[in-house]
Order: sequence, then structure tokens, then C-alpha cells
Amino acid sequence: MLSAKPGKRLTLGHIADHLGLSTATVSLALRDSPLVAEDTRAKVKQTAEEIGYIYNRSAASLRTARSQIVGVAVHDILNPYFAEVFSALEDVLEEQGQMIFICNHRDDVKRQRAFVNTLLQHRADGLILCPSVGTTAEEINRLVGQGIPVTLMAREISGVWAPCVHGDDLTGGYLATKHLISQGHSRIGMVGGRRTSSTGRDRHAGWKKALTEAGIDPAAQLDLPELMTQAHGRAAVPEILSAEHRPTAIMGFNDLVAFGIMTALRRAGIEPGPEMALTGYDDIDGADSRTPALTSVCNHADKIGRLAALTLLRQVAGERVPYKPILIEPELRVRESSPSPGVRLAQEI
Repeated sequence: MLSAKPGKRLTLGHIADHLGLSTATVSLALRDSPLVAEDTRAKVKQTAEEIGYIYNRSAASLRTARSQIVGVAVHDILNPYFAEVFSALEDVLEEQGQMIFICNHRDDVKRQRAFVNTLLQHRADGLILCPSVGTTAEEINRLVGQGIPVTLMAREISGVWAPCVHGDDLTGGYLATKHLISQGHSRIGMVGGRRTSSTGRDRHAGWKKALTEAGIDPAAQLDLPELMTQAHGRAAVPEILSAEHRPTAIMGFNDLVAFGIMTALRRAGIEPGPEMALTGYDDIDGADSRTPALTSVCNHADKIGRLAALTLLRQVAGERVPYKPILIEPELRVRESSPSPGVRLAQEI
């Protein structure tokens, strides 16, 4: 039977030692944190009940004190798009005296959960999250249910009790593909995007919608999912060039994928733009200074960052913010990389 020494008060440490857990895990379990597995929470609560441990709610009420800490988690801080988002939200949060903890979770949901766990231990005022693939509505809703302000950013999750600020990715994918169709292309591949994320799913849906409206079968087009980086774009080029019906145009999931494709095409002796049209997405810094300048969908990173920060601060101040998407309209910026098919031949003639 677990018990404290005579004259000593039972503590979280007693339960932690008995179950082989950390005191932080025991504390979170007693607060029904979604970061602790259901069976572990049950064991902790059963043990606390058996030994007569009384949770100190007076101490727990310290959670309501402002820590001036906000957590920000994204899946790829190396992507210049997220650097732009972070810069904008940082400006807003720092104006309000908030210290920012940032996590690059790399689409690893366990890494994301460990970060959120750390935030809870530091009694953070709130969380701005571009959720990892695998994040459930339940775990977000448990955080919200505990009174922790949460704002999602860039990616949405159906059924969450938190607002989400993101671009209209279906419209953006549609605009990019429709532009390529208007240039005369009928073999238009899509390269990249994690389709289990809302961003990858919606941009892909926009691509399919534009093709279908034009009477082009999406199933007959090259479609390479899961690619996110310049390295992925470079690696995709052999498959693009060896396709049975080689595309004359490619919609890149983002600018990084498009940049990688550009580089590898040129190394293969194919000039991006004149010999294979290309669009990107996000319109990151430098997209307009490439050769050729990249046609891209501007997703207004600065606006998304500012709105995400302001939305979180409203919640921290006690305001009830409707948990619905806050959509930012995309803007197609047409440049040199997406000409009509055969443009080089026409120029040479």
C-alpha cells in the first residue's frame, strides 16, 4: 500500500514514484490533459483515490495567472513562407509583451505533443498551432476545454473548438491550374502536398476542379503527393520526365517544390518555362527574381500571421471568439514561368 512517512504529506511525487511516471505527467493526468494517454490518466486517478491524495486546486488556480508566454508550432520553420508568417505574428505578440516559444514539429505529432506538454508546464497563455498531420480534434478540444486559448493557423482540422486562420487553398489551386489551362496546356501535373493535411487536400481539390471544368481527366495527369521541399522537387524530375504522357505544365504544391523542379529540369537540359511551364504557391521572397520568374499564388503570409496573433490575444483577454475558419483570399501572380506550350519553338521560328 502506497503511503507517506508519518507526519509527511502525500505529494504528486509519491504517485509518480509508485507508477514510474514524472510528476509533470501525474499533474497533467489529474487535470485530464489530452497529452496523457487515457489508460495512464485512469491509473493516476485510481491511485490518487486509493491513497487519499487531494488535488490542490488552490495551487492549480495559479494556471489562470498570465505567464506572458505564447507557444507557436509549425511543421517547417525552414520554409521561408513560415518565416514570413512568424515574423508578422512575432511583431504583434511582442507589442503586447508576450514571449514566444517556437517549435518546428516536422509533421511529427509526438514532437508536437511534447512541445504542448512543455507549454502547459510553463503555464503558457496560449498556443498558435499549424497542426501536425495526425493531430485530432479531440486533443485540441481538450486543451480548449481546460481554458487554454488556441488558434490554428494555415491548416484546419474539422470539428475543433478553436478559430483557424488560413488561406483559401482550394481557390488558390483552382486559380493556378485554370491559368495554365488558359495558356493552352492540357497535360498539367501536380507535384507535392501532404493530402492528409487540409492544405494538401484543398490545393489538390482546386487542381482537380479546374481540370474537370475544362473537360480534362485529372486521373490521366501526373500526380505526385507528399513532396514538400526543394530536395523533393529535384527528386521528382526523373519521374516527371519519364511519365507516359509527359506533362507540358506542372502545378507545384509550394514554391520550394517548384524551385527544386526548376533546378533539376535545367540540369536535364530542359528549360523551365519555355519547355515546361511551372507554377508555385505561397509567393515567397525571391519567387519573382528566379530565372524564369515564378508564377505563384500569394497566400498573404503577413496577414495570416497578424490575424492569428490578434485572434489568440482576443482569447487570452477573455473574449469568446467563434471557432470558425478565417479565410484569406489568395492572389495569383503571373510571371515568366508559365507560358503557352511550345513557346520556345515559336520564338525560334
